[in-house]
Amino acid sequence: MFSSKFLGLFGPQRKPESELLQKHKDIAASLQWVVEEILMTMLNCLYLETRCENLVMGGGVALNSVANGKILSKTPFKNLWIHPNATDGGSSIGAAWYLHNVIFGQKRWRFSNPFLGPSFTDDEVKNFLETNRVHYHKFASREELIERTADIIWDNKVVGWFQGGMEWGPRALGARSILSNPCNPDMREILNLKVKHREPFRPFAPVVCHEDALTYFECDTPIPEPTDYMLMVYPIRQEYREKIPSVTHVDGSGRLQTIRRELHPLYYDLIKSFGRRSGIPILINTSFNIRGEPIVCAPFDAFRCMMGTEIDCLVMGSFLIWRHENLKDSWDSEVCLD
Repeated sequence: MFSSKFLGLFGPQRKPESELLQKHKDIAASLQWVVEEILMTMLNCLYLETRCENLVMGGGVALNSVANGKILSKTPFKNLWIHPNATDGGSSIGAAWYLHNVIFGQKRWRFSNPFLGPSFTDDEVKNFLETNRVHYHKFASREELIERTADIIWDNKVVGWFQGGMEWGPRALGARSILSNPCNPDMREILNLKVKHREPFRPFAPVVCHEDALTYFECDTPIPEPTDYMLMVYPIRQEYREKIPSVTHVDGSGRLQTIRRELHPLYYDLIKSFGRRSGIPILINTSFNIRGEPIVCAPFDAFRCMMGTEIDCLVMGSFLIWRHENLKDSWDSEVCLD
């Protein structure tokens, strides 16, 4: 992947299992600085050419949420929009929109909902659980699901959250997420070592209801829509950094996700419910997968991921599945049916 000239300048490529040295951190920080300098220079030149206050970004660099959080303060642009799947998948719908809007001249359609992937009914989830002899509990109501799950998270358990249509794009946005307590200073290490199987320093994203974001984060105002898609990093307000240590990065920032109730009412109400217990309506939200694997899609994927990690339980549709109640003498991971 790297040229001999690059290796001669920076040294040999670090192996994943080797010690992370200060020089590795310095290289990463320097690369980020250079990317930001180039990006802001390009954007300021673009504005001078167009005098347009609206900016739309795509491509892999548009997923650089640290840089994205600085665009509106370091350029003259007033409005920023980034597709939640700012990669090849987003390019495909961009081509389709161009054909629909420009070539065929049809009424313009505005993207507003990222939860466009596969979804599963309670009957489908129940059929999977019973076919594979998985022990489960059924919530009696929507309210019980929300309140019980909030209790579980406040009790410092790690929850696999599988609800509604899957997110489109690389960020877990509350349909296929792992949720946990940001107030617990040990939770970042727990998630990295026992669930995600990655370096313990890696930060996790905070999710907050849209109207509460300015209370806890130094956001642009009005809050840019890409925060709905976890595409912006902002400083956490100084007075809250010690209160939510597991989502506060070393520089005091957090990769923010905001959620509007109309996009995902169940997820929104869960965050509010947790806030009534903790005093801070914020959750840790990370993608429901382990390192090297894609985000889970179907019930089989979610159950397999829970059983292969130390996720404590799975809230899937109207069902609660505990890992400790599903040892391998009650189901067979080799023949578990999709």
